[in-house]
Amino acid sequence: MNDQPARPARKPAPQLAEYPHRVTDNIRFGDLDPQGHVNQAMFLTYFETGRVAMFRNKDLGIGVPGLTFVMVRMEVDYIKELNWPGTVDIGTGVASFGRSSFKVSQAIFRDGVCASAGQATLVCMDIKTRKATPLPEEAIARLSPWKLQGV
Repeated sequence: MNDQPARPARKPAPQLAEYPHRVTDNIRFGDLDPQGHVNQAMFLTYFETGRVAMFRNKDLGIGVPGLTFVMVRMEVDYIKELNWPGTVDIGTGVASFGRSSFKVSQAIFRDGVCASAGQATLVCMDIKTRKATPLPEEAIARLSPWKLQGV
């Protein structure tokens, strides 16, 4: 008899088609660590590339005068190693909205296979007071088209 609690079922790996925004990035030789694969810190850089590309998309325009968005949390699951040379596809989408924050879900793919999945929490901050402030309806409206469907 085994007294160990049962492990929860593992979520299925994300699929690139689930993400409303996608961008491709190169795996650079400088991304490697001494083990010869992409260093785990570089995955955060790939995620940043995806977020910046989505936020700077001419159709999004989430800038709101007097406010900015700051990252307060990043969760990452490392699923498969990445090697050089090659490219990765980064999928990005808005997962949910809070009172003063929103969550962005992302995944990194190589040849259609998910190598990593992550979620960033960004807080809306007043530039003058440097304090969290409620998300304006204007920002929610601009972010809503990038919301993940069914994830």
